Amino acid sequence: MGVPDHTVEDLLRELAPQVLGVLARRFGDFATAEDAVQEALLAAATQWPVEGLPDHPRGWLVQVAYRRMIELVRGEAARRDREDRAARRGGDDRRTAPAADEPLTAERDDTLVLLFLCCHPTLSTASAIALTLRAVGGLSTAEIARAFLVPEATMAQRISRAKQRIKSSGLPFRMPAEEERQARLAAVLHVLYLIFTEGHTASLGAELRRVDLSEEAIRLTRAMHALLPADSEVAGLLALMLLTDARAAARTGPSGELISLADQDRSRWDATAIAEGTALVTRAMTRGPVGPYQLQAAIAALHDEAPTAERTDWPQILALYQVLERLAESPVVSLNRAVATAMVHGPAAGLDALAALAADSRLTDHHRLDAARAHLYEMAGDRDAAVAHYRAAAGRTTSRPEQEYLLMRAARLANPG
Repeated sequence: MGVPDHTVEDLLRELAPQVLGVLARRFGDFATAEDAVQEALLAAATQWPVEGLPDHPRGWLVQVAYRRMIELVRGEAARRDREDRAARRGGDDRRTAPAADEPLTAERDDTLVLLFLCCHPTLSTASAIALTLRAVGGLSTAEIARAFLVPEATMAQRISRAKQRIKSSGLPFRMPAEEERQARLAAVLHVLYLIFTEGHTASLGAELRRVDLSEEAIRLTRAMHALLPADSEVAGLLALMLLTDARAAARTGPSGELISLADQDRSRWDATAIAEGTALVTRAMTRGPVGPYQLQAAIAALHDEAPTAERTDWPQILALYQVLERLAESPVVSLNRAVATAMVHGPAAGLDALAALAADSRLTDHHRLDAARAHLYEMAGDRDAAVAHYRAAAGRTTSRPEQEYLLMRAARLANPG
């Protein structure tokens, strides 16, 4: 019996990093393993909707990818290289792939190892994050390019070069030692944050959220917190995810339409997640040092703890954004700080702050700048300017729910009756 395409797609996204981890551990060749896994995923995407799911989907993928891996390394030179590397490993049975039908346990989940492998020390931070989003997060090249605000062709080249560097390094597939792990941790946390962000607000397509991505990011960050319970930024990132995801149920209406934070029904927010996230960030900030994820989590907590939009502690939020901007400068942080400025000092002050961002090339074609301007012009009572910027923002976003929301705001202002 066939299976709906979306069910297969969700399952393959969940299983892909697990299968890649199995092959990378077994063969020690990340780049070739990814090629083999991609072909296995393609075969599953073709067969499963028609023939139905196998009894052990993960085992099916492991077997198909394993056979393809053998074909890819069958050439004489590749075989000699593989045998040499196997000899150097000296029969370490920790790298033996589990049986195809063996259930995945926490001890055998290679996803965290895969995360650290992708954040290879020879890669730039940007390349490491891009590769991890591709291999672990399952994002397309276009989605990753959107997250980095670069052209898709540029991102494709970056990912390809990163794979080749890992392949030529011969780095073993295992969790790095503590000192090396700390050196790669910032990139690992960044990629988890980007995976969650893409899940929370999908950059492409008809759906506002990609729940599979946000849930996987939270799962991986929980695992990272269990591995490094004393790290305040790991705790801060987990808190940020929980506090942000707590509002997810209220972000859309009955027809899937986007609902702004100010208009959300706060009774639908997840009080348990808010309590957990608030406790996490409170403990983390008392331990120090305070980092960007803790500051963002503290901002999210202030939003979540406000009983109404009108009672949000905007002065405190503005102060946190000012600290965050000094600690981790980015155009998005500056944009959010400008909006917070408007909420404290009035829309004119906020528009002045946004004007300073107009020359930043990273925001030139991004919809967020126009959307923020539109919101502040609406606050200031300048309907014509607000309509123009709402429409401009709608023309730049690739998210259909965001586009529809922006056009709706423009239409209401243009036709107030």
